[in-house]
Amino acid sequence: MAIKDIRLFGDPVLRTPAAPVTDFDKELRTLVKDLEETMLDAPGAGLAAPQIGVLLRVFTYYVDGELGHLINPDLDLSEEMQDGEEGCLSFPGIYADTPRALRVVAKGWNMHGEPVTIEGSELKARAIQHETDHLDGILFIDRMDRAQRKLAMKAIREAQWAGEPVPQVRVSPHSTFGRAL
Repeated sequence: MAIKDIRLFGDPVLRTPAAPVTDFDKELRTLVKDLEETMLDAPGAGLAAPQIGVLLRVFTYYVDGELGHLINPDLDLSEEMQDGEEGCLSFPGIYADTPRALRVVAKGWNMHGEPVTIEGSELKARAIQHETDHLDGILFIDRMDRAQRKLAMKAIREAQWAGEPVPQVRVSPHSTFGRAL
């Protein structure tokens, strides 16, 4: 287990939809533990695998003292909405009002391949929706109204981390990308 670098806004991996998990193996359990350690170290209320450069449908959360994870989530959202301040570890220091469903029922799997149902409201619902959005290549700024997004983008441009080089995403360590020549 290790603390990983968190990808920042501008990195194309954050806009790429993640693939469903099909193998519930030791590698997946290591990924979940890496996500947990990285999220707790940051600290954050949630962290999705794409935020550390892994395009798999996995996220962890830590809300109200509850640490958990969900794999291949499927959400059922309440019609009742909430509006509140939201931040993201991929946007350090940026917080903005973001509309979300007030309650969520999330179904998926744990790292051992067992079915899991998570229910939450308010902050927990917000965190689950936020992290599931990451798995779909959606960022919290995409959920803001036009005026709020304009203010958020101004803050992003002025942030210390804006404009840092985007890390190279490698699919394969070999120049042939796994293809025989």
